[in-house]
Amino acid sequence: MLTLTLLGLSIGLVANAFPTQQSGNGKNWVVIVAGSNGWHNYRHQADACHAYQIVHKNGIPDKQIVVMMYDDLATNKQNPTPGVVINRPSGTNVYKGVPKDYTGNAVTPDNFLAVLKGDSASTQLGSGKVLKSGPNDHVFVYISARGAPGLLAFPNDELYAADLMDVIEYMHKNKKYKKLVFYIDACDSGSMMTKLPDDINVYATTATNSYACYYDEKRNTYLGDWYSVNWMENSDVEDLSKETLMRQFKVVRSKTRHVMQFGNKTLANMKVKAFQGNAKARPAPPMTLQPVVEPGLIPSPDVPMAILNRTATAKGHVYQLRSHLKGIEQLKQNMQKVVQCVTGVNRENPKILNVKMDKMQHQCYKDAVSHYKKHCFRWFSPEVRIARPSVPQL
Repeated sequence: MLTLTLLGLSIGLVANAFPTQQSGNGKNWVVIVAGSNGWHNYRHQADACHAYQIVHKNGIPDKQIVVMMYDDLATNKQNPTPGVVINRPSGTNVYKGVPKDYTGNAVTPDNFLAVLKGDSASTQLGSGKVLKSGPNDHVFVYISARGAPGLLAFPNDELYAADLMDVIEYMHKNKKYKKLVFYIDACDSGSMMTKLPDDINVYATTATNSYACYYDEKRNTYLGDWYSVNWMENSDVEDLSKETLMRQFKVVRSKTRHVMQFGNKTLANMKVKAFQGNAKARPAPPMTLQPVVEPGLIPSPDVPMAILNRTATAKGHVYQLRSHLKGIEQLKQNMQKVVQCVTGVNRENPKILNVKMDKMQHQCYKDAVSHYKKHCFRWFSPEVRIARPSVPQL
């Protein structure tokens, strides 16, 4: 009797350690977000388009995929190949066929949260397509964006960690998924998931520190983000019915520093296809990709200045580079004045400017960020992106 009891307990533990794959009547839903605009941020939308191609070719129908991207690359005057967007050197066109659910000014945090909640009535400007997922469904959410502690940047606004957590809790309470997976590529993206519970069947991996890669001399911009291209190229070359989320995480971690996991980590034992494909569809045949010998990694916040440095030097526009360098110094001085004005002459000022501190009061932080952006300057505007001044940890 004791032996049977122990055997039953062992079977139960194994079952919990290796979650079941997609149930027979469940569906797969995908939300893909590129949280930026502008040619110098090319990589985020290229990442998003590539992600769409992966889930599409693995059998998830467009009616179950929601894409949010500004859509200012394909016809951009700086694009030497109109209608074509690539995510690696000499890569294929990842733009073809991508749904245009939310573009331009419809790429907002409010629309994104409404999509997750399945609240079509609250969406604005876009197609109104939202998740219609239920208790038997798997949901995969991928975001490629710029970030800062406790927030992800959208083209004209910010998504805050606490607001995202509230919506995830709403989805759990209202049975909007069976299992939910997030992949987030942005600077400080780990800070978006530090409060994620481990008992609501949500698993997340984040880049934490984001690096741009694959600089293209023809396009004068970076084609991808290192965390993103590593998980996507893994999905391209592997059989997703055999590859697990954990193996994919380890592939990314072996190449990318500071990759992190959050939530229910037992979900990582599931097959990638359970989230990036349709269990009932035949898996897409693995691709063969030639390795890129030198990816040319650079921290994402340094990208605008790196592009300017390359293009100004190549075209002999050194005066333009010097002008921007003067602007950088002016912005840094302005930042120091702001901190001094708020705190007074204080020995803590260098710490405030340079050290990331935990944010204990979400609403206070959100109000301070909003006030600062309105009355000082928008740090995601082109000139401030180039300057990359030290932003005080409010």
